[in-house]
Amino acid sequence: MVNVVSAAVQVFAVVLRHGPISRVEVTARTGLSPAAVTKAVRPLVDAGYLTERPDERTPSRLGRPAMPVQVVADRAFFIGVKLTADEVIAVRTDLCGVTRDVVHRPLASTAVGDVVEIVAEVVRGLAADHEVACLGVSLAGDVLRDTGMVRFSPFLNWRNVPLADLVSAATGLPTLIENDVRALTVAEHWFGAGVGVSSFALVTAGTGIGCGLVVNDVLLPAGELGHVAIDVDGPECYCGGRGCVEALAADRVVLAGCSAVVGRPLTMPEAIELGRGGDAAVHAVFERAGRALGLALAAVANLVGPERIVLTGEAVGGYDLYAEQIRQALAAQAFGAAATCELVVRPLPFDEWARGAAVVGIQDLITRSGAARGSTGAVTLPAR
Repeated sequence: MVNVVSAAVQVFAVVLRHGPISRVEVTARTGLSPAAVTKAVRPLVDAGYLTERPDERTPSRLGRPAMPVQVVADRAFFIGVKLTADEVIAVRTDLCGVTRDVVHRPLASTAVGDVVEIVAEVVRGLAADHEVACLGVSLAGDVLRDTGMVRFSPFLNWRNVPLADLVSAATGLPTLIENDVRALTVAEHWFGAGVGVSSFALVTAGTGIGCGLVVNDVLLPAGELGHVAIDVDGPECYCGGRGCVEALAADRVVLAGCSAVVGRPLTMPEAIELGRGGDAAVHAVFERAGRALGLALAAVANLVGPERIVLTGEAVGGYDLYAEQIRQALAAQAFGAAATCELVVRPLPFDEWARGAAVVGIQDLITRSGAARGSTGAVTLPAR
């Protein structure tokens, strides 16, 4: 017998990611029986999370309008926050992960108390007059989602900060803390470039080089792609190693290289402009970074065998300067089936990273309901 809660979670997740969708297609995507799908849909409709509306354009086999199932987007709202070393970016999304509002707030200090105060202020503004189910906060570093502890964040210079407890106490909202790349990977898995494939990798190139992995529709703990050595004789990395991907392709390295060859400090937009304008020395710096990134992508493809690799991050803004080198290195080093891996380049602003933190909250709402299996089998999503 199919557990009602488990079926409800499967159905809700499928409708959320693919809806509006017919019950027949829900059955096909979940592998549940038609009766199990019907039994799972009913309490979700009663709780106001799903609705069924006639679609005159798609008649059923009996000639009546089909009744596709879809999520009620305004049933609950979520807030996502992305922390950088100098800014708080926050969004409010609906239950379908659609961004409804965005706030950017500069940080004058990275002291924990100061950051929590700014986060609380921003969240209060976004939450006003809305039913917020959860707050997600993402940041770079070693984060324990289960406990809400930030063990280490290099750009904020934090160690062992109980951030979830601090933010929850300041906002009054249930709070989840997640690594920023993992949060973005969840958003791409559910609503972005990862929809439609069961295994994909998301690689971020910018201040650092990060990687998120989804295998068989499960988000996996990913290692430190930025500190994979691809040139044992390469430059020293801040981690103490040599020839790491970050030491060759991170934004700060590219910018330092471009500034060195022109003999003056540059901003990244200036470096990109020079490269596009035909400065061969600047272009060569980007090309070296492109080869390093291509080798890193090949390592992911060979090790994991994803159907798709999504490349994003701040560095993608200058992608045209090293696209050829990335693709050449990936093609040369990817072996066997890994060579057929699709590469999708997807520039995403930090607003989308904040949205990723909100989607972590949406995911938690659904999976948490599946973990609570009461003796009655009742669906535990919050009622009206």
